[in-house]
Amino acid sequence: MKTLKSIISITALAFVMMGFSQCSTTKKIQTEAPTTIGKVYFQKWVAGRKGGGAGLNIFIPVNDTSVMFDSVYFRGKVAKLTPKYQEENIYVGKFISAQNKEVDLIMSNDPKAEFGNKKAVAETKIPFELKSNECIISYKEGNKIKYFKIENIVEKELIPYPSAPPMKQ
Repeated sequence: MKTLKSIISITALAFVMMGFSQCSTTKKIQTEAPTTIGKVYFQKWVAGRKGGGAGLNIFIPVNDTSVMFDSVYFRGKVAKLTPKYQEENIYVGKFISAQNKEVDLIMSNDPKAEFGNKKAVAETKIPFELKSNECIISYKEGNKIKYFKIENIVEKELIPYPSAPPMKQ
């Protein structure tokens, strides 16, 4: 009987410890940004030729570039943030979509012929619940990764990139 009680108490203790360990994996969102953020916006784009790709870019203007932003979580996806070329005070997150992408897929009865096909990439679920006009920015402070939320992100007009001009014969 004593062994049964000790097994039950050890099992209960293990469940309690597992419950506390789950708390440490949740990401705490800071209430304030580490620097002043300008008006954040996103813009969809599409290439002018078939198979040229499409996507969405999110632009984050900052006043202080001493804070190094790492990633942006937006609309169920995550992208690395990089400073915009020639405009150091704007970070850009680039999300490439499957729309207007060229697919080089071999379909055959012979499995060996399909060997070069790329595997479908499973999308990872982001650890945040966000509205369609909200994003989370991650940044590093010391050795810790911190997060803050930006709301009311504005959508700017789509950029339809033109196709290349036809070659002269």
